Amino acid sequence: MTTDSSSRSRAAADGISTFKGRERALRADRLGTGGLLLSVLAATAPLTVVAGVMPTTFAVMGIVGQPLLFVVLGAVLVLFSLGYAEMSRHVHNAGAFYAYISRGLGGTAGAGAAMVALVAYNSLQVGIYGIFGFEVSGLFATYADIEIAWWIPSLLAVLAVGALGWLKIDVNARVLGVLLVVEVLLVVVFDIAAIADPGKEGLSLHAFNPDTLTGAGVGTALCFCIAAFLGFEQAPVYAEETSRPHVLVPRVMFLAVTGVAVFFAISSWALTVATGPAAIVGTSQEQSAGLLFFLTEERLGGTFTDVLHVLFVTGMFAAMLSFHNVVARYAFAMGREGLLPAAFGRTTGGSGAPGTGSLLQTVIAAVLVLVFALTDDKPTGDPTAPVLHLFTWGGNIGALGVIVLMAIASLSVVVFFVRRGAARAQAWRLVTSALAGIALVVIAGYTVKDFDVLVGAGPDSSLSWVLPGVIGLALVVGLVQGALLRARAPETHARIGLGNEAFRLDQEAERTP
Repeated sequence: MTTDSSSRSRAAADGISTFKGRERALRADRLGTGGLLLSVLAATAPLTVVAGVMPTTFAVMGIVGQPLLFVVLGAVLVLFSLGYAEMSRHVHNAGAFYAYISRGLGGTAGAGAAMVALVAYNSLQVGIYGIFGFEVSGLFATYADIEIAWWIPSLLAVLAVGALGWLKIDVNARVLGVLLVVEVLLVVVFDIAAIADPGKEGLSLHAFNPDTLTGAGVGTALCFCIAAFLGFEQAPVYAEETSRPHVLVPRVMFLAVTGVAVFFAISSWALTVATGPAAIVGTSQEQSAGLLFFLTEERLGGTFTDVLHVLFVTGMFAAMLSFHNVVARYAFAMGREGLLPAAFGRTTGGSGAPGTGSLLQTVIAAVLVLVFALTDDKPTGDPTAPVLHLFTWGGNIGALGVIVLMAIASLSVVVFFVRRGAARAQAWRLVTSALAGIALVVIAGYTVKDFDVLVGAGPDSSLSWVLPGVIGLALVVGLVQGALLRARAPETHARIGLGNEAFRLDQEAERTP
């Protein structure tokens, strides 16, 4: 037996999945620029942000300058994307965040990042099931006079998303694309209507005045607003399923982050124009998540508002499907590199989708929805508590996890290029990555500090440290797993983040006589 063959045998014994053909790789050439962009943008759920996140930020934080916050955050995330996109030219792996972090900071750090990513994206995805079920049950009550428990449509959505997750990614992209385009068009119609028929203060640009970003609520408002961007960073997850990842992934990331920043800045400004900057906080506190629908009813009539209510729900479905696809691909990448059982590192028959990873996410979602459903009859007597807890807890845990991953990835970019001797050639990207990393650490700090506000708990509530502690625990578990692999299975540890490159090495080894 040759040395290479011996190494391969040891790798198999240590739990490394050797190359077994196409089932170990995601199918290439499934996505072009359009399909990749739609898959990424669907996670931002634009109508959900405009109807839900924006009124909440205005009402809870009292910050009139929310449009300016979107511009500031857009600039920070562009700085982040400059280094992150450059990494995507060198690393093509469905593990994205953890693969990049592995290449820069080593396999142990990569294992920690992998566990954080798995928990964060699962939390984001499952959290949306809560608000989805709540809104669907409300639609049935309003338009059909039928009372149904929120968890019934939530579980049906779990099954529908799980089924779509087994299909080809280009089929998923078409579903996401239709839903996304329609909801964006409706928001644009509202924006135009608000500008054409402004409140009593006229077309005021006061919301872009830096003076509007003063006060104790700015840090927490940053936490709310950065959650609206989540999705753009997913582009590298699909790198293996594109024809030219080194071109398409950076292109889509920049299109996504700049497009989201401009779209949300204009839409949040349109809300201030419709009510008047002086009235936006008070009106948001009065109308809460009904603000957008209240304003469209006045300007565009009941039929348009009814359609908007329905698209509000379908937009959530698109976001759930987008996050589901990301979780499935992270599980796939982790499975083929020994961070999860090898079964997760296989694709399904004709579709080439990561079926086992999709099934894992479906099971997790179903279990968590059922757990929260069983608390419906809690002593408080508030039937909305479980569903709103599922949404706010899951969403904020997930957002914190992704912010932490972006901060660590910024450091990884710097270390990666310095170690490759490319510091001078990549100097300006290293500077932008460092600046973005510092800004993201600050935002993460505010997120942890103000977690009680984000989830609506009291300042003395244990939730203020238990919930963000979920991300801390995931990081510790991942780091411990990485350290154990380094000690007990060094060959597995060495392959963390390598993706298809590791399996090309397997192919070469198998051809060696």
